Amino acid sequence: MHFIHKLLYPHFRDTMNINAFARQTLVNAGGTLEKIAFPGRYAIELSSFIYKEWNFPDQALPADLLKRGMAVEDPNSPHGIRLVMEDYPYAVDGLQIWSAINTWVDDYCKLYYPSDEAVKGDTELQSWWKEIREKGHGDKKDAPWWPKMS
Repeated sequence: MHFIHKLLYPHFRDTMNINAFARQTLVNAGGTLEKIAFPGRYAIELSSFIYKEWNFPDQALPADLLKRGMAVEDPNSPHGIRLVMEDYPYAVDGLQIWSAINTWVDDYCKLYYPSDEAVKGDTELQSWWKEIREKGHGDKKDAPWWPKMS
């Protein structure tokens, strides 16, 4: 009944099942995609090797726009970045949605965590974060891109 669980549950409820099913049937070695869409045996293994440095935080706005050169950092802009092309509906609309979600989640979390010490002192949250890194992603547990839960 942890409040962070309640925050994340609508996302994880379906995403975890979809991802598990995809790993079992779609994107596994010898799976559906390797049989019908890729050039042959070992294609999934090669793709896995090529994308081994892929990390989740770089895929979201605004980091994705910065990485692709579609924006530059600008602390005076509303989202902390300035688009290099003003007429880019994906970025304009996406940043508004990202900002709304970010503000809502930030406000929600501040209700329960008024300080960094409150985050550090939540043993249930700290245990969950440790389990995600060390058991859920044991192969990447020491990767430098993991955010600190502090």
